Amino acid sequence: MNQLLSRFAPSITNMIRMDHTHVLTTFHQYEVDTPLRVKKGLVDTICVALEIHAQLEEEIFYPALRAASDTETLQKSVPEHDQMRRLITQLRNLEPAHATYDETFFELMNSVMHHVADEETLLLPMAERVLADRLGELGAQMTKRRLQLAVPRSGEIAGGMARSVGTGGLVMGAGALLACSYLLSRPRSLRRPVAQRPSPVTQL
Repeated sequence: MNQLLSRFAPSITNMIRMDHTHVLTTFHQYEVDTPLRVKKGLVDTICVALEIHAQLEEEIFYPALRAASDTETLQKSVPEHDQMRRLITQLRNLEPAHATYDETFFELMNSVMHHVADEETLLLPMAERVLADRLGELGAQMTKRRLQLAVPRSGEIAGGMARSVGTGGLVMGAGALLACSYLLSRPRSLRRPVAQRPSPVTQL
């Protein structure tokens, strides 16, 4: 499995960019007049995606970058994740009909957008300079760890998907994650050769 991941996983910086794109796209599917059921599904999926993404960065990306080049932007990244987690906790303790639900969601959205802007303009270009020879290796590590974190939460992912029927990109993203998790967890003897199946997309 390690060889498979090393061969097909994107670089760690491209993987982080794909995560950002998916989460921001899902954020923009949320409107004040979105049905409550769909709001709940979008928020649940965003929260799981952000939690997994933040843990991946803290376990793999930030330590590698810190060892190569410490920066002020990197130093504030974990506190920004902590702020994000605080807002996620608030959202999970509210019902979609609550008066402050939309306000809390948009506060989370603004916080994440600021964090993404810093990473995409400063941290990712820096990583591509100072970690150039390790980007593929780190991407494989992140892919493997993503599956370890996502598989136990597949019920949450499926629940969010079911509540947000009609948000096509979200449904496809969650379905791809679950399909890939299943394929990579099967015994090697039961897998078809790699060349006979399309490369899965495992982004949240």
